[in-house]
Amino acid sequence: MRTRFARGAETRLRIIRVAADLFHKQGVRATSPDEVIEASRTGKGQFYHYFRSKEGLIHEVLQVHLEAIKSGTALVKYELGSWMDLERWFFAQVELQKSFGMTRGCPFGTIGNEVTENDELIRQDLSLIFEVVKSKLAVFFIREESQGRLVRAADENRMADFCIAAIQGAMLMGKITRSSQVVETMVREALAHLKGYRTGSKKA
Repeated sequence: MRTRFARGAETRLRIIRVAADLFHKQGVRATSPDEVIEASRTGKGQFYHYFRSKEGLIHEVLQVHLEAIKSGTALVKYELGSWMDLERWFFAQVELQKSFGMTRGCPFGTIGNEVTENDELIRQDLSLIFEVVKSKLAVFFIREESQGRLVRAADENRMADFCIAAIQGAMLMGKITRSSQVVETMVREALAHLKGYRTGSKKA
């Protein structure tokens, strides 16, 4: 028999998952607490018991995204051991977007698009997510550099920043144009640029 604590944890997680999907689908501002409550089949008392406010819910959604990236359980894999893994990282996000008919962008990037100067907690949450993503990408480039596979002009942190900016911009363009071809073209261009820093490349 499940304990009251276990049932409460399941309810809380269900609300977070429903909210994450709604935020990804239609954005934060277009999603009301009442809509989350209805879609998660919970009560208003339960919602405010676990989250206190909509901002609290957004914070928890972003914490779930962060932990998934850290633990390797996210839909997109962030542990890179080869250039093939880097290609998979880019194209996995293209495939994720295609699975939604090009109607959605990055799950946490979508939230970031709505951040204002008054959303400091949310901005900090997003900043931490991007820092973790950047560090995972940079680790790969640092390893490549240490093994002499990158030219001296390569800057691992800038390359990691470039990866994030490239995929975020590509997914935004894909969402706006509803075209996977646009995203795939931008990804290929990004990969060509990055591979130009490999020793023995034409760019090198």
